Amino acid sequence: MANERLREAMLKVGISTFELADKLGVNAKTVERWITLDRIPYPRHRHALAAALQEREAYLWPNAVTPERAARVAESELVHVYPRRAAIPFDVWTRLIRQSAEEIGILVYAGLFLPEQVPTLIKDLTAKAQAGVRVRVLLGDPESEAVAARGAEEGIGDAMAGKVRNVLAFYNQLRGVPGVFARYHGTTLYNSMYRFDDELLVNTHAYGFPAAHAPVLHLRRLSAGELFDTYADSFDRVWSSGRPIWPAAVAA
Repeated sequence: MANERLREAMLKVGISTFELADKLGVNAKTVERWITLDRIPYPRHRHALAAALQEREAYLWPNAVTPERAARVAESELVHVYPRRAAIPFDVWTRLIRQSAEEIGILVYAGLFLPEQVPTLIKDLTAKAQAGVRVRVLLGDPESEAVAARGAEEGIGDAMAGKVRNVLAFYNQLRGVPGVFARYHGTTLYNSMYRFDDELLVNTHAYGFPAAHAPVLHLRRLSAGELFDTYADSFDRVWSSGRPIWPAAVAA
């Protein structure tokens, strides 16, 4: 069996077998065996390959990482645990937003606290989009059963739908900015998520408590890890099921 993922990754970045061998300091035949025979490189070469090809080690060689090592890597992807969302320092939000170079994603029901606590949010998101960063905002559909249920669970009734409409007044300022996309979703959220390239803030949800009173996991993606990608994939699934808030907005 050939390693088609490795072959495809090389084609994607336009690097040849000989160029890759030279870059890693190995024989070109060794690289050929990695591809055609699906031989698994030594760990030091896997790290270098993943970096050179801009792919995750776990994606290129899904069977190379033992369950024990996968558990250790997952622990390493966890940067910090905040006991509640309010414990996240203001400068963490601003740093994560301003250092983003490719992707910013917001998945919430309302998340009204964010534009309220980060007064430069709309300005910063506009600047990032204009610099080529893809900005995706997912808000709960105020007409959906999921938003109604969340409001009931928190004991605030219809106020949750009102929060969505209130926060939309902020995000509507981004309407028409190239690179900014906004969608409604009607899914049950087990977590709110805030993605900044390869870092994620995952605000867990606890029944009967507002999200502000629940813990937040700060994750940073590692090449051999899967924890970050589990949540990132969940974000993409919700995005795929959403509907545009602004009719003309379409994201790839």
